[in-house]
Parts: sequence; structure tokens; C-alpha cells
Amino acid sequence: MKLRIAAVVPVLVLGFALSALAADITGQWTATFNTQVGEQHYTYTFKVDGEKLTGTAKSDNGTTDIQNGTVKGDDVSFVENLDYQGQKLAITYTGKISGDEIKFTRDVAGAAKEDLVAKRVK
Repeated sequence: MKLRIAAVVPVLVLGFALSALAADITGQWTATFNTQVGEQHYTYTFKVDGEKLTGTAKSDNGTTDIQNGTVKGDDVSFVENLDYQGQKLAITYTGKISGDEIKFTRDVAGAAKEDLVAKRVK
């Protein structure tokens, strides 16, 4: 019994440690996707420190700082506060990291949801 516990505990500890590590998405990512206002072209520049995500979202409408960014395992989320033609829009991103792609859903101020895939710039 003691031998089984001694073998299982290290495996569990290693599993928890690996799941707690945030994916490193530091660098540039690009995405082109269709929206209600036409095709959008984005370059995201991310910096990860632990679970904290910072950076910028650059589009045809300008560059904004990423707010409230987190990376937990392969989950990522942040807010882009966009000034679109004089209107302030909070765009909330939630996504899943898979290698050199992030599949995002973005909620545009509660008015529209859009899916996109960002790809790492190599």
C-alpha cells in the first residue's frame, strides 16, 4: 500500500505542476477575419509574465493596449478597448492556445460575437 502511494504521489504532483504552467505566447500573432463592418487585419503583440498577459492589439483602426490579460494553461483572455469612429468599444477575447494558433471568440461590446484564429509570426 505504501509503495503504491509513493508511486502515485509524484505522478500527481508532476501533473498538477505541468497543468499550472501558462503557455508562453510571447511574441507577435496575426489574424484576418470578417466582421459586421468588413474584413479586419490584426497584429497582436503579447508578453506573458506568469499568468499575466500584456501587450497591444494593432488593427486598421489603430493600436490599443491589452487590458485584464491572463493566460492559464492553454486558456487566454484579455480586453481590447477600441475607439471605433468615436465610439468606445470594449472587445473581450477568450481563446484556446494550440501550438502556433489561438482560436479566439471575441465579444464586441455585447453586440456581436466573432470567431477568429491568430497565428504566431515566425
